Amino acid sequence: MFHRILAVADRAVLIELGAAVGPEVQARVWALDRALRDDPVVGQVELVPAMVNLMLVFDPLVTDHAAVRAGVEGRLAVLAEAVVDGAEREVLVCYDAPYAPDLAAVAEQAGLSSEAVIAAHLAGEYRVAMYGFAPGYAYLSGVAEAIRLPRKAAPVRGVAAGSVIIAGGQCLVTTLTMPTGWWVIGRSRTRILTGDEGGPFLFDVGDRVRFRRVTAAEMEGGA
Repeated sequence: MFHRILAVADRAVLIELGAAVGPEVQARVWALDRALRDDPVVGQVELVPAMVNLMLVFDPLVTDHAAVRAGVEGRLAVLAEAVVDGAEREVLVCYDAPYAPDLAAVAEQAGLSSEAVIAAHLAGEYRVAMYGFAPGYAYLSGVAEAIRLPRKAAPVRGVAAGSVIIAGGQCLVTTLTMPTGWWVIGRSRTRILTGDEGGPFLFDVGDRVRFRRVTAAEMEGGA
């Protein structure tokens, strides 16, 4: 199967596993990530998986591009048999006002009721595709076709941390208050940033995520 390994500066390689985002390519990225975590190449420092590729950062005082490339090639040779299921994580979400400022707009554009949008969101089969943009920003694939909308024409400032946002086929739970052009359909009180140095984020790449609806009273009361 297609792959390409590119040198990045003096301390990393980028392993490309496909040219377009898709479930098969994503599964190979997850599988290679898991294989390298379970059996690191000599000098491996960090892995950064994305949608169609994975960056491996290494210590240039310990190894070099050629040795890392050979190690990666060896793992790719047996990658077809690897399956990454991932842990299942639950995220609480409230779709009530004032936590879902864009819910009505999403419903209007999708030609659905607000309750139908909520049902579609809860029914999504979500997987953690990658981390990016900001600390703890886990991009979740699996948004239902019925509620896939392009990003807004312009971003909105001051979107609260914990906002559950969607755009295209992706969903994300924000960890910081910052601008976004995605649609805010709810708010979560589930902690994505754990504060644990050994596992700073709630999710690992490849994990399955299930959303569970809570009321505004539960959000405010912490029940």
